[in-house]
Amino acid sequence: MKNRFFALWISAICIIAFVLQLLFSGFTDLFVLNGFAYPEIWRFVTSIFLHADIMHIAYNLFALILFGMILESIVGSRNFLIVFIVSGILANIISVNFYDSSLGASGAIFGVIGALIIVRPTLTVWAFGLPMPIFIAGILWAFVDLMGVLSPSNVANIAHLSGMFFGLLLGLLFRDWKAKRNADNQIRFNEREIRNWEDVYLR
Repeated sequence: MKNRFFALWISAICIIAFVLQLLFSGFTDLFVLNGFAYPEIWRFVTSIFLHADIMHIAYNLFALILFGMILESIVGSRNFLIVFIVSGILANIISVNFYDSSLGASGAIFGVIGALIIVRPTLTVWAFGLPMPIFIAGILWAFVDLMGVLSPSNVANIAHLSGMFFGLLLGLLFRDWKAKRNADNQIRFNEREIRNWEDVYLR
């Protein structure tokens, strides 16, 4: 299972997009997620790669590279890409109904985290100043976002929660897929053949 480092390639795309946002004043308006998204459906994808400022992209890329490369090494590059893109798009489809405008890879990244919670629930991460299993961290992150929904701010908390939800579902699919693949790769022995071999060669 070859690792193609898609997490790093996606990070590079985000950086290029952010430079274009800084250089061209109308660039963000063409690709951000807003009320034009249903006739202009590319916005559900392109907004994933846009960011509001340097801190926004720095935090997102740190999480993407950290969690993304871990997930990619477990489920493979193709499946990681599926988690990232599908979670991001579905999170955007939900969040566009709650926010006038939004952008960023957070929904997709929370999808990656959700998938990791399923395939490696005891993975130790550093969160809230403490080392803890990722499933505990995920519960705490979800709780913080739920509080954010009740106290609206500039953070698209609903996109975070939606992304994590879809990531959890995809994680279940990939966990079952990996278990089946491992079962198919098991070496099975025929007991009768082994006994016949012992009778012939071990007397």
